[in-house]
Amino acid sequence: METIEKTKRRETALTRPKRPTVSLESLIYEVMDGEPIYYKGYRDVLSGKKTAEEIMGSSTLQWIICSYFMQVMYRQLDSKKYWFASSEAGVHLNHRNNLAHDVAIYDRAVLTPDKINTRYADVPAKIGIKVDVKADISKENDANYVNRKTRKLLDFGSEKIIWIFTSTQQIMVAEQGADAWLTMDWHRDLELTDGQFFNLGQYLADEGITVEVD
Repeated sequence: METIEKTKRRETALTRPKRPTVSLESLIYEVMDGEPIYYKGYRDVLSGKKTAEEIMGSSTLQWIICSYFMQVMYRQLDSKKYWFASSEAGVHLNHRNNLAHDVAIYDRAVLTPDKINTRYADVPAKIGIKVDVKADISKENDANYVNRKTRKLLDFGSEKIIWIFTSTQQIMVAEQGADAWLTMDWHRDLELTDGQFFNLGQYLADEGITVEVD
């Protein structure tokens, strides 16, 4: 009987489907200063604890927030003047820096039809929005990564970079030429662009969504 059970276990192990091997390169989220930055949780993928899809996907709260900004853009801004980007829209700064926005507003006079192709945008977004830190930053703290990325995007030509931090219910707004970057709670009216405002905290409350602070 014991031999039969061992045989069954061995057969089960042999027939259990194995997760496909994932290359380290496929887990790169961004490139900054020539160094690859991997998705948060990439080590769990390499060890077989998680799939690549599990670490690359957005949480329900994150995609609800991105959806809210897209609603604001389409309802309040001129779609003949701007392109509205989502889905980790990539931006190519130079050969050493490839970064990503979660949501972005591009001026059509800057991102002209001849610049739209199968590659990353190589012109700056007017407004870039990020929802949480999705990069593995185990080698540096959150603030350093956020500050470095924000500075690079502003230097590239973006007018404003907005960070949403769901764990603390805060928003950071960094503007071109500003003396300081402001971080505040998300329960307030903030200008997106062109005199149009958003209030993320109010929107979530109106939708009955409760977010616990870490």
